[in-house]
Amino acid sequence: MEDSLRLAGVVRESIVDGPGIRYTIFVQGCPHNCPGCHNPQTHDFAGGTDTPIQTVLDEIDASPFLKGVTFSGGEPFCQAAGLLPLAKALKARGKHLMAYTGYTFEELLSLNDSAVRPLLEQLDLLVDGRFIEAEKSLALKFRGSSNQRVLDVPASLQANAPVWAEAYR
Repeated sequence: MEDSLRLAGVVRESIVDGPGIRYTIFVQGCPHNCPGCHNPQTHDFAGGTDTPIQTVLDEIDASPFLKGVTFSGGEPFCQAAGLLPLAKALKARGKHLMAYTGYTFEELLSLNDSAVRPLLEQLDLLVDGRFIEAEKSLALKFRGSSNQRVLDVPASLQANAPVWAEAYR
């Protein structure tokens, strides 16, 4: 079990990274390097800061207004083993969990990483797919380009196929 995460930073109270007031965690490191990425400073796996998971939990616990937590980046699924114990602790606290990923749901299921599916099992929503600059739209809720999907993760896992979260279609 991991006890720290490599982070680019956090936003302690966000209203743009998912429903409600959220704590957003930006992990460091991303293999996708999408042209036009909103967070290019998070791509370098050698950047960022090692941060104890307990420090993150303590900050979240200190804010009674947070509805949920969003894992962003960078690529959260490159740190699935570290995010998993954090996600489990947050779900035990009743937090809504969401993640952004450059992988598609189908790609995530095919990754050779034993922590990916258990991490998915903790999530409520997933925004999947690489950012495509030519499909960028500021009118899309919680996603940057029209190819990306906002998925209902429990329904997707049950169907073993992507299922849109209808409120965000």
